[in-house]
Amino acid sequence: MELVWLEDFTALAEHGSFVRAAAARHITQPAFSRRIRALEQWMGVSLFMRTPQGTTLTEAGKHIQASAVDAVGRLYRLRAEAQEIDGKVAKTLQFAATHSLSFTFFPRWVRTLEQGAPMEAVRLHSDTMAACEQLLLHGDSQFLISHRHVAVPTRLSPDQFESLKVGEDTLIPLVGCELAGTHTLEAMPYLAYTDASGLGRVVSHWLRENAPSTQRIPHFSSHLAAVLMSMALENKGLAWIPKSLAEQEIAEGRLVRGLSEQWDIPLEIHLTRPRVLASAFADSFWQKLAS
Repeated sequence: MELVWLEDFTALAEHGSFVRAAAARHITQPAFSRRIRALEQWMGVSLFMRTPQGTTLTEAGKHIQASAVDAVGRLYRLRAEAQEIDGKVAKTLQFAATHSLSFTFFPRWVRTLEQGAPMEAVRLHSDTMAACEQLLLHGDSQFLISHRHVAVPTRLSPDQFESLKVGEDTLIPLVGCELAGTHTLEAMPYLAYTDASGLGRVVSHWLRENAPSTQRIPHFSSHLAAVLMSMALENKGLAWIPKSLAEQEIAEGRLVRGLSEQWDIPLEIHLTRPRVLASAFADSFWQKLAS
């Protein structure tokens, strides 16, 4: 048994495609497939059903899914604990944050927390939501800062992770000023988030629930809100952009509403951590924040 086999298992269970899962794991598809087969041989059962449309978990795969995620997290936390005991981990708070929050919310939030009591050391990893979740699962980050919507379930098990609401935001459907006045989603090119984006999960869920009959074939896709905002500024279509990211462009009139306020999507900003933190220093920070 190798740890990477369990990590591959969770990636394939999440993406439902050997191609997408291999890309997420940064290895070739043949090598990824060999590791999945090796895990199934070690288990002595098939964990996935393969079809032309993709892969789904077998009943045996569903049974071990939660335990596999928990086992990976526990092993990485055990490593972090051993390093801390050996003195290899400094008193550094390690955060993972999605790109848009790294540039907007995080700097202001840290300055607020530091008033009267500067932090000793802070490290920020900025990446997609999917990558940030992996950093948290693997113990490479102590905290995750991300957008959340109350109706969209998190992919991090509530049994293993907990979160605090630390801010609010709104996704606003915006277009460049040349497209102002169109007012229908069907009439404008749609600038969409990719599956790796946490905001993409929110927008897709919201549209399925509130506009199920609306055709939403993306004209352009990116996991970065900043890239979609740049495309909107060039009048390439409509995108749901966090208000925190687009405040200046809205104030200057370079971005305007493409749809009415009923299409706005309210967001919360959450700080998430493992329920058992390897670092006593990080745990103390959380307890002070929670209180």
